Amino acid sequence: MRIANLPEPPYYMVSFTSQRTEVDDGYGEMGYAMAELASRQPGYLGFESARGADGFGILISYWTDEASIRSWKAVVDHVEAQRRGRSDWYSRYEIRVAVVQRAYGFHHENK
Repeated sequence: MRIANLPEPPYYMVSFTSQRTEVDDGYGEMGYAMAELASRQPGYLGFESARGADGFGILISYWTDEASIRSWKAVVDHVEAQRRGRSDWYSRYEIRVAVVQRAYGFHHENK
């Protein structure tokens, strides 16, 4: 994964922290499909994600506004992914929505 290239704040972020189960059954394919589908939604700005060997993961998606987040949550294929997540892929997850008011970082050109 890479660090998302985002506009100047303000914008919204949705943090999805999760603990995977041992069930794989289409998980990777669904993840790729959801990333592609989300990228085509109005208001989508990007995402960042990481998952540890123990199954703990964090995915943060970035959006222009709350209406875009609500619309994404209701997309039919995303609703199915949510259902599969609860029934098969996650033992637990938490979703948090926040407004990013300030953002800064560091980038070394030669590394």
